[in-house]
Amino acid sequence: MPDLYDLGAKPPLGDVPARMHAYLVRQNRFGPPRDAWKREVIPTPSIGADEVLVYVMASGINYNNVWAALGYPLDVIGERQKLGEPEDFHAGGSDCSGIVWATGKDVTNVEVGDEVVVHSGWWRPDDPWVTSGRDPMLAESTRIWGYQTNYGSYGQFARAQAHQCVPKPPRLTWEAAGCFLLCASTAYRMLMGWPPHTVEPGDVVLVWGAAGGLGSLALEITRALGGRPVAVVSDEAKKKFCLEHGAVGAINRNDFTHWGPMPDTTNTKAYGEWAKGARAFGKAIWDALGERTSPKIVFEHPGESTLPTSEFVCGTGGMIVICAGTTGYNVTLDLRYHWMRQKRLQGSHLSNDEQAAAVTKLVTDGKVDPCLSKTYDFDDIPECHQLMLENKHPYGNMGVLVNARKPGEGRRASGH
Repeated sequence: MPDLYDLGAKPPLGDVPARMHAYLVRQNRFGPPRDAWKREVIPTPSIGADEVLVYVMASGINYNNVWAALGYPLDVIGERQKLGEPEDFHAGGSDCSGIVWATGKDVTNVEVGDEVVVHSGWWRPDDPWVTSGRDPMLAESTRIWGYQTNYGSYGQFARAQAHQCVPKPPRLTWEAAGCFLLCASTAYRMLMGWPPHTVEPGDVVLVWGAAGGLGSLALEITRALGGRPVAVVSDEAKKKFCLEHGAVGAINRNDFTHWGPMPDTTNTKAYGEWAKGARAFGKAIWDALGERTSPKIVFEHPGESTLPTSEFVCGTGGMIVICAGTTGYNVTLDLRYHWMRQKRLQGSHLSNDEQAAAVTKLVTDGKVDPCLSKTYDFDDIPECHQLMLENKHPYGNMGVLVNARKPGEGRRASGH
């Protein structure tokens, strides 16, 4: 058996070549993604007793590997080396569709040859929190696969824990199956993981960044569960996309100017101007709905610039659920609206196995679309991350072919 195969050239099922092609970041290349990500040949990873090796057919692009390229806010290579891991590189990728190629001795849920998608929740199997049967996403050992762990989906083979594997939706192409699960499972946990604040028929859900990968899946999931999502976007061109993916209405945030930290409540003039903007935004939600109903759930991730308004417009007894701070991490709120209206501010992160399986079933059943916007080639991985850094990427989710090939395309060469 050769020790290295071209992309798309399958070894005999179950045979693992010694080396593989992969896109890597190294510490001496930290910086713009188009320069940080380089294609190299590295040893194919070995697997542990509870792990699987996946022959990667396609992947998705997520912002976490923009951070990995920049080395900010975390040097993921340095952090792993502190834990004793020897590799001086980061082989990233947190979304994956592929074929199970090898399994560890303790693996029982998948077999060699199974077609799977991989969710990005990774945790130590011996973590006492996990072994007690509690939600593993709250365990101290939890990591983002393909970001905080090595050997993700930007290589011919990926190493994952067996519990991360979910059956691939048969109706999807490899690229559609490979692009959605990180965003979809994160959105599903945000919308369904925090009872009693879960989406029920008729519920209004305000979705920030609704044309992005995360936001578009939030629209799809809310619609599938019978809710009424209202999209927030940054330009008029994105409204049509959001309406096609489930939004009952869309608001252009650039029609308002009150964003950013909330003024001190003792500054009557400045606070009054901010409150005027927040009220106008709340009215825009009602106008989009055609009724005076405030959101039961506000689906947040911008953070610093929008959270004061999210708090203001969230309905009495409702929840603001947040999974990121893309505009910053320092938060200001008028707490009077929080305690007097008995609202909930809930942090959320990734998903557990059950939540990943539940949202994948919605996709399998045709109730949720993966929102694949465009499919790229393996060697486009650096530029895809650069587009995401510059906020020039297509709406929805980007797919990347790894070992999968476009119809009519032959085997791809092993070099640039």
